[in-house]
Amino acid sequence: MSSNEAPVAAAAVVEDDEAKPRFKWPPLESNPEVFTSYLHGIGLPSTFQVGEVFGFDEDLLAFISQPVLGTVVCFERLKPKAEFNMLDNGSADNYDRVNFYMHQSGTLDNACGIVACLHAMFNSPLVSVDEDTVLGRFHRRCLGQTPDERCKELENDDDFKRAHRSNAAKGQSRTIDGDQSKVRHHFIAYVMDKKGKQLVELDGTKAGPVMVGECSDVLRGSIQAIRGKLERGEISESLSMMTLGLAD
Repeated sequence: MSSNEAPVAAAAVVEDDEAKPRFKWPPLESNPEVFTSYLHGIGLPSTFQVGEVFGFDEDLLAFISQPVLGTVVCFERLKPKAEFNMLDNGSADNYDRVNFYMHQSGTLDNACGIVACLHAMFNSPLVSVDEDTVLGRFHRRCLGQTPDERCKELENDDDFKRAHRSNAAKGQSRTIDGDQSKVRHHFIAYVMDKKGKQLVELDGTKAGPVMVGECSDVLRGSIQAIRGKLERGEISESLSMMTLGLAD
């Protein structure tokens, strides 16, 4: 993994009516402190945190707190998004393989970081949130909804949007607002399926969940999946991986 600064990520661009284009959902820095602060602020209990994977070697993985409930990966695509997604676009047939999946629309232009976190949190049996929080209210409204309806819920959630914009201004990277050409990275999540036997890639810009294969360790399974993307030339080495787990 290599990068001169923490990557920021995105999926699509939408301009508002102001003279200067602005993202509705600005990109987030791939920084575990930024993500932990963001998620705690909207309702993730303080017993959970976002951690950083410093490298894929076993001696570095040994320092990561267990259990890992899911991973969030930020990478640079080396192919256009449409071509990249067609390599393995997932399927709506896989919706029921996970507890929570949502799509990401053009209106949710650079919300892929928080969408990946929603996928990681709401597919973990250990995570429960207070219903009287931004996160809890959103989750409650999403119960029983389709992936497209969940997407619309997030689009229209002003409290969530305000929290997102506030946290997009944090971190070490300079803020990018309105120039999609400067946003080169994209976030996805890896989780275990409902039965805890299959690794699943969750990317809201795809047709549905991607069933990666049999797995007993979401962290090492995620690393194997990312190594495959690197070997196939789908992504660059400018990437980062974060974990969702218990607080130290």
